[in-house]
Amino acid sequence: MERPRSLPERSQLIKGIAGIQTQRLRETFSAGRTRPAEFRATQLEGLGRFLRDNKQLLQEALARDLRKPDFESEVSEFSMAQHEIHLALRNLRAWMKDEKVPRSLGTQLDRAFIRKEPFGLVLIIVPWNYPLNLTLVPLVGALAAGNCVVLKPSEISKNMEQVLAEVLPRYLDQSCFAMVLGGPEETGQLLEHRFDYIFFTGSPRVGRIVMTAAAKHLTPVTLELGGKNPCYVDDNCDPETVANRVAFFRYFNTGQTCVAPDYVLCSPEMQERLLPALQSTIARFFGEDPRSSPNLGRIINDKHFQRLQGLLGCGRVAIGGQSDQSDRYIAPTVLVDVQETEPVMQEEIFGPILPIVNVRSLDEAIDFINRREKPLALYAFSKSSEVVKQVLARTSSGGFCGNDGFMHVSLASLPFGGVGASGMGRYHGKFSFDTFSHHRGCLLRSQGMEKIYSIRYPPYTPRNLRMLLVAMETRSCSCTLL
Repeated sequence: MERPRSLPERSQLIKGIAGIQTQRLRETFSAGRTRPAEFRATQLEGLGRFLRDNKQLLQEALARDLRKPDFESEVSEFSMAQHEIHLALRNLRAWMKDEKVPRSLGTQLDRAFIRKEPFGLVLIIVPWNYPLNLTLVPLVGALAAGNCVVLKPSEISKNMEQVLAEVLPRYLDQSCFAMVLGGPEETGQLLEHRFDYIFFTGSPRVGRIVMTAAAKHLTPVTLELGGKNPCYVDDNCDPETVANRVAFFRYFNTGQTCVAPDYVLCSPEMQERLLPALQSTIARFFGEDPRSSPNLGRIINDKHFQRLQGLLGCGRVAIGGQSDQSDRYIAPTVLVDVQETEPVMQEEIFGPILPIVNVRSLDEAIDFINRREKPLALYAFSKSSEVVKQVLARTSSGGFCGNDGFMHVSLASLPFGGVGASGMGRYHGKFSFDTFSHHRGCLLRSQGMEKIYSIRYPPYTPRNLRMLLVAMETRSCSCTLL
């Protein structure tokens, strides 16, 4: 019988396996295998087949992990991933094409362009809350850009992790793709290796760990983190409309969404109008007993359930508040009389709990928002377009949506990403391709015209300086020096 390995031995084994995989992928990239458009398209087509061939299996995994309704899976997992694949396939050659740039007078006879090159070996670390979407959407960008990829799925959404590990590799070229399984220890060992780019989606706490590891190798990163996303509700609103839209996006995926409205800012008068509307909406969405509703999922695990149950003690429960640990069930909940210093206002909720904080004016709401870390998303509801524009103009956030929830995330033509504590970098659509590409500035010049170009050379004269400065001017962008 083989003796159990000690922790140091296990760490060395994990590190060794990861080292073998990364070396294999580097050899593939160095050989230029991933660069042709045809190869990239083949990998993207493989991702499309993976989705189509295994839809039921993937839906079952989402249901077991999160009890996610098929409707939510279709909207937020399958359709978004499939759209990204189709978009990349339709536009791949156009995205790869060299981008011409304006030239200066002194470079008129040269070729100046931006070439989009793959970084090389990319690490993608995936969270558990949208385990299919947040695996495939960045993977589309990395493969479209011509990189080799190491994928680390979340061990918390264990059923999806198993499907990805067993099935996804069959649809991709194994010479340019590898998957590493495990938890924090395995992720830590993986991060000791040098990658050319790291893409991480998860909490700010782990994001700092990833960024620290990346700094050792000067590896660029995209960090898609979270934060407390404010939702300002003006007095000039229809409460029923606000309730419908806020409740839908707050309780979608049982609130386990990084761009969900994390708290509402409104006046006491608006709160009095909004509460009965929210009560009615929640009952219409999930019935009088939400626990039996097929439209409400569950908390991912006991650890997160216990954390959320602790937050139910903040403020006063106005709607919901029921919970059952044996079922990992927490009812759609609204809290009022919430203080800024309470735990529910100090951390991202990531569950079906909606605090309402009272403010007396738009200025007070904006001041409240700006005192805190910059959020991943920000929402403003008002019948007055001027109010919405003021919130947009006087705040900062990763994304913004007026008079709705996170619909901005559904548009591949808009960049998705954070700012400040909510992250750095952007993706979706062409932004994904650009994120996973090095934009290489290039200028090609012939060996002729040496007499003209010699004005750059010593001995320097005032006349040559004047001529050179004129030649360096560009029509619309910063120049390339002669």
